[in-house]
Amino acid sequence: MKPGPWTCRRRAPLKRSRILHMALMGASDPSGEAEASKEKPFLLRAFQITLVVSLYWVTSISMVFLNKYLLGSPSLQLDTPIFVTFYQCLVTTLLCKSLSILAACCPGAMDFPTLRLDLRVTRSVLPLSVVFISMITFNNLCLKYVGVAFYNVGRSLTTVFNVLLSYLLLKQTTSFYALLTCGIIIGGFWLGVDQEGAEGTLSWTGTLFGVLASLCVSLNAIYTKKVLPAVDGSIWRLTFYNNVNACVLFLPLFLLLGELQTLRDFSQLGSAHFWGMMTLGGLFGFAIGYVTGLQIKFTSPLTHNVSGTTKACAQTVLAVLYYEETKSFLWWTSNMMVLGGSSAYTWVRGWEMKKIQEEPSPKEDEKSSMGV
Repeated sequence: MKPGPWTCRRRAPLKRSRILHMALMGASDPSGEAEASKEKPFLLRAFQITLVVSLYWVTSISMVFLNKYLLGSPSLQLDTPIFVTFYQCLVTTLLCKSLSILAACCPGAMDFPTLRLDLRVTRSVLPLSVVFISMITFNNLCLKYVGVAFYNVGRSLTTVFNVLLSYLLLKQTTSFYALLTCGIIIGGFWLGVDQEGAEGTLSWTGTLFGVLASLCVSLNAIYTKKVLPAVDGSIWRLTFYNNVNACVLFLPLFLLLGELQTLRDFSQLGSAHFWGMMTLGGLFGFAIGYVTGLQIKFTSPLTHNVSGTTKACAQTVLAVLYYEETKSFLWWTSNMMVLGGSSAYTWVRGWEMKKIQEEPSPKEDEKSSMGV
């Protein structure tokens, strides 16, 4: 007896153009979402989602505040952003390898892929690693020069670059409503820059690094999808190879920029507290990748975007309160424009994807018109 269509449904493989489109536009695979929404007790599912989202918020916000301390704290006075980023990549590499060894020793205790350094794979991942290094470096440099409160606005153009790259690389046009939300984001960005300037706290250097970081985040999504087949589709293998490449490529930068001498002259180099905070920053850098994937798994990519936007709002408010800053009405308006535009873009993209899924294909229309 052959299984009917209701007993066995296979997912069709995604085309490369479709994968790139999903990476750029933040859209999810509809069949994947259907599988993810299996029957579960409502209270259990609600508890799981609340726990995962809370974990994502705590990890992400803590990482931003900790990195700000390491990169620009007056009490620490450490001017080595490349070394800080290098050390975080080194911690992530060691954690990946340690978990791989642990999983091999205790196969039933945890599920983690086997990690062996393959030079062929390392070369395949190298283009992505260059983008990855640029992304995390520009992120940290932006955070070094701007306040945590402005950090979200300074890096708010990722959505705009997603739309731009989707047209340049995929020839994918964007709807009027989606473009309108991008216009709101750009308007909020420029208003935020203007208000930072009016308050005398604007750093053009930090703002430029924020724009470059936004561009690299978009490019990272594209190259991640392209490179995944080289690591058998494993995000953890990709994380391992990315950070191994990053550690190697950061070393010459660390030496050329003179940070080795700065580190030698650092008064707290032998402090256990300093190395503890550095290691904690590396742990948060490793954890954010895990909790991001966990949040997408328990919700959806679109819900993850909404959660990230709301988290950014909470992060801004916390930064203003923690650093005891006073902001103008227009400054808050710029933040609301950026957050509102980002949320609206996510909603528009979700609505458009749902509409596409519900529309019958041309072949189905032809069959229905012929009475088949």
